[in-house]
Amino acid sequence: MTQKGKKKDSTNKLNVVFSRLDEKNQDFALTVLQTLKFTQEKQAQETNLHKISSKRKTKGRKSVETNVQQLETHAREIRLKVMESIYCAQSGHPGGSLSICDMLAVLYFDQMNVNPQAPLWEERDRFVLSKGHAAPAYYAALALRGYFPVAELQNLRKIDSFLQGHPCMKKVPGVDMSTGSLGQGLSAANGMAIMGKMDCKEYRVYCICGDGEMQEGQIWEAVMTAAHYKLDNLTLLVDNNGLQIDGEVSAVMNNMPIAEKLRSFGWNVLEIRGHDIAQIQCALKAAQQFSGAPTAIVCATIKGKGVSYMENQAGWHGAAPNQEQYEQAVRELSEEVTA
Repeated sequence: MTQKGKKKDSTNKLNVVFSRLDEKNQDFALTVLQTLKFTQEKQAQETNLHKISSKRKTKGRKSVETNVQQLETHAREIRLKVMESIYCAQSGHPGGSLSICDMLAVLYFDQMNVNPQAPLWEERDRFVLSKGHAAPAYYAALALRGYFPVAELQNLRKIDSFLQGHPCMKKVPGVDMSTGSLGQGLSAANGMAIMGKMDCKEYRVYCICGDGEMQEGQIWEAVMTAAHYKLDNLTLLVDNNGLQIDGEVSAVMNNMPIAEKLRSFGWNVLEIRGHDIAQIQCALKAAQQFSGAPTAIVCATIKGKGVSYMENQAGWHGAAPNQEQYEQAVRELSEEVTA
């Protein structure tokens, strides 16, 4: 009998035994069966990951960069999917999602060493979206990269969907950390980077924080920790769009200049235009080559980037477009794609 036949035969025997048990013992037996199934699936996944890891031993970082024009197209596709998913849900955070699409395009389609067919591959680069409310952009990047069907984006925030308002690592393929409570993501990224050092792994850890989120005290504890442990395998990208839900960051709680504060903690700091694909590529490459300290890339961005009526408007932090507004956004973003 084949291995597959043996498994089927043993499952049939378990089902017969199960049918003869009383209700109380059936509950217990069901738990055992579910645990057995989970263990078998986990073993199969680990076997698959081992095969993939053996085939893909990394001898160095990616040397051939994706064409800038290709990445610009990916960024626009992400923006279109952001608008589509939020419109379908009639709920979500478009402003801060649109401002990070270029970063995500470069990370997922050029810089990060990942495998969508093996989301838990041990050698993969890690990513933490600390500003978890920008999940629509994160989900769009993951779907377009091949982690799950693009059509699932239309189910954003639906009660039975795995794509909820904030990322969940237990439900969404490709998500390395559950986030949403602002200020916590960089601490999680620190932990991943420290573990990489301890295990002598080559993977890198990337984290995106919002400039309003940088008002959180825990962020600066994490900044101090990363510098203390010289986590040069960690790169922080700051979405410096100048706005948060209550208005201008400088008016709500002025934390500027962010770059100078990070430097004072001992970080290697780069300041770039956050919608310039070539600058993002160069900055990430420089971060990979820098040793002895973590790198922060402070990205000057525009909240609502790509949609004219949303740009630089704090009111679009967490509001969904109506049909007319959605259609206008699609026209504007589609014109960019074909321009």
